[in-house]
Amino acid sequence: MTHSANQLDPFLTEAANLLGPKGFSTDPEDLSAWLTDWRGRYTGRARGLASPASTAEVAALVNLCAAHRVPIVPQGGNSGMAGGATPDASGAAILLSLRRMNSIRTINPDTGQAICDAGVILQSFHEAAAAEGMRFPLTLGGKGSATIGGLISTNAGGTQVLRHGTMRAQVLGIEAVLADGQVFDALTVLKKDNRGFDLKQLLIGSEGTLGIVTAATLRLLPAPRARVTAWAGLPSITNARNLLRQVDRALGDTLEGFEVVPAHCLDSVLAHLPDARAPLTNRHDWNALIECVGVEGDDAALRERLENVLADAAEAGLLSDAVIAANERQAEDFWTLRDSISAAERALGPAMQHDISVPVDQMPEFILAASPAIEEEFPGTHAAAFGHLGDGNVHFHVLAPPGAVPGKWEETQGKQISARVHDLVTKWGGSISAEHGIGQMKVDELGRLGDPAALSIMRSVKQALDPLGILNPGKLIPAAQP
Repeated sequence: MTHSANQLDPFLTEAANLLGPKGFSTDPEDLSAWLTDWRGRYTGRARGLASPASTAEVAALVNLCAAHRVPIVPQGGNSGMAGGATPDASGAAILLSLRRMNSIRTINPDTGQAICDAGVILQSFHEAAAAEGMRFPLTLGGKGSATIGGLISTNAGGTQVLRHGTMRAQVLGIEAVLADGQVFDALTVLKKDNRGFDLKQLLIGSEGTLGIVTAATLRLLPAPRARVTAWAGLPSITNARNLLRQVDRALGDTLEGFEVVPAHCLDSVLAHLPDARAPLTNRHDWNALIECVGVEGDDAALRERLENVLADAAEAGLLSDAVIAANERQAEDFWTLRDSISAAERALGPAMQHDISVPVDQMPEFILAASPAIEEEFPGTHAAAFGHLGDGNVHFHVLAPPGAVPGKWEETQGKQISARVHDLVTKWGGSISAEHGIGQMKVDELGRLGDPAALSIMRSVKQALDPLGILNPGKLIPAAQP
């Protein structure tokens, strides 16, 4: 947008004066990279891109937006999976990026706590913690772009939830700017505090609809002394659940990850990554990626414990073959196979990707029932479920029939498929969003399938905290039905 156009819009002039040339831009080239979600499903328009450098600037900007009734779409690393950080097509909103707020304020190994700004990249935080002999117990495939603020706003999960919980469990304190410009400062950690609602928990997972997270106090753990990673081939998903139970009984104090990968997904990754190799000689219908981490002892002792468990499982017929990574490089290679599934399947063509959960004990039965049901109802499709079996969350992908037109298929048959998958998940007592959030992708489905009482409470809270409706409108909270 030109300078003359700015003069025609008082808000743009005031925002530019407030934040300066580094903090506010209407240049189409500056905005273009942030107007489409990373999956390419949603593209919007924005009035400008705000990049404040401090909490005080965020508060002043929110006050300005409230005065001019300008909607705000907060955005972290733009790595979300549900379109929650993409503006709509009206061009009325501004994008709010906190990427300039990337300071790790303190790391205290003695207390096991760190305070950092919302714009800190997850991988950078991991590295900073490691330099102090500590670690942050949450990781995911997008760690190189995901920000702390985005992870909090979506209550992100990842591959270590089995032992350590979601982002909600890692947040000890929070700082956020509310819709009226007030700064909610709850960074100080108290073991006991009985002064009413735990308001930080209300903000975690709210996807920027109730407030803008600007900083957080996060939990740290001692860096592990031992790490052992194994890949097992199994004849069925039911065997995978039984193996999970056996490993948990024997190594529950160290078990951090238990991921399942069907043969189809592994085949896709091997075809997609030219240098990738299958961990096992033979092809297996199902695979399990198992990781154990200990803060005491060494690799050899932990390896022996896992070897014994896998040997017992093989003798009991639970698994067909298994290999334990010989070193860190091989362990990372195993994880690369797991983390590359989504990219490999995108290369195959259109797909509807569902982030769902059901009770852990029922997940195998759900997969065995839902996969053939979807494939029968929608001929030519292929259903593949993979992911975090240990915490009852799998990514249930449905690949389009051969020849499907990208873009068109997702908006037609793809939407029918998603509705059917969500119906099945709800029937099984599960959730249509286990870790990726609701965003704009699932907001209508939440309105269709969500508990009416819960939805009513959500709308009331939104109205109380954001009466003007300027914080991330159209995301997470379904509109009330007439």
